[in-house]
Parts: sequence; C-alpha cells; structure tokens
Amino acid sequence: MKPPAFIAVEGPIGVGKTTLARAVGHHFGFPVVEEIAEENPFLGKFYQNVEEWSFQTEMFFLCNRFKQLEDVQRDYLARNQAVTADYHIFKNEIFASRTLTREHYDKYMQIYHLLTDDLPKPNVVIYLTASLETLLNRIAMRGRKAETHLSTDYLKQLRADYETFMERFQAANQDIPVLRIDGDKCDFVKNQSDLAAVLKQLHTILNNW
Repeated sequence: MKPPAFIAVEGPIGVGKTTLARAVGHHFGFPVVEEIAEENPFLGKFYQNVEEWSFQTEMFFLCNRFKQLEDVQRDYLARNQAVTADYHIFKNEIFASRTLTREHYDKYMQIYHLLTDDLPKPNVVIYLTASLETLLNRIAMRGRKAETHLSTDYLKQLRADYETFMERFQAANQDIPVLRIDGDKCDFVKNQSDLAAVLKQLHTILNNW
C-alpha cells in the first residue's frame, strides 16, 4: 500500500513557505506542521552574531524539529493520514554547514543523525525560490524583529546554499517528487490564479506518485 503523503515546503528565509504550506493544507484537508521559529530564544542573538550563537540556535531548532517529527509519525503517518509541513529536516544541514565551526559542525551532525535517521522524512517536496530582492522585500513586509539584522550577504549565500543542496538532494533522491516554484514569477500570496496553478501541479504529483 502506498504510504501517506508527507509534503514539505522548503526554500530560503522569506520565500513564503508557511503561507504555501497552510494553503496546501487547507486545499487538501491535510494537517499542517509549522516549525517553531519565533520561540527560539537564540535567534535574535544569532542574527546579530552568527559565530557566537550558531550552535545554540541550531541545537534548539534540531530538538524542536525532532519532537515535531515524532508527533508527525505518531499522530498522522502511523494512522495513514497525509500531512504538510513548512520545512524539511534537511534544512538543518544547510544552516549548520554554513554557520558552525568545523568542530561544532562535526558534533552537531553526530547528534543530528542520532536523532533523525529513524524518523520520517517527507516524500514530496515543494521547493520555493526567489530573487534576493524579492526575499528582502518579503522579509521587510512581515517585519519580524529577529530578522531585522539579517544581512544581504547572508541571504545571498543562503540562496546559493539551497540551490546547491537541492541539486544534490534531487540527484540522490530521484524517487521523491520535487515541485519547484519560482517566487518571482508565481505570486501565490496575492494572486489566486497562481495559487491554483501550484495546487493543480501538486494534484498531478499526488495522483501519479
């Protein structure tokens, strides 16, 4: 029997992951799992001093995502219930590889694998991309205090890191459908026809998967 869909929406900061995840959940009637970002007590300090606060920040996210994935398995997937999330656990690797020192990175990845290797991972990915200008505009519009210290260089590098990682991800996971959406050409927030087009593509993936 085909396993239930576990759909993850991914992409760099400000690209619209949570908005689209909620829209997908509403359209299909799937529960939506949202990452706990605002509750991270280290996030504001991290954006001000990446080197000083990166390990604490990443460990907080890892522990919270570990708990969420346990809940996803128990409450949804084990009951054959499809679910949508506004992140994929692989994002931990992206941020950790960029922000942690080599010593901290090695320790972090040991813990990462111990916690996540036997937990469920999404089997459908929606990957959102956007230009640096679009990301900066959307971050400014939502006005999160912790993000006011985000540098342009950091976001630019993050975009590049996501592209590199997604290329490797798709090459290594050819059985996992990836729906790539260009946020500069598709405004699923303000344009209902754009959102409908995304949902139609996702329908096709789920029907053929």
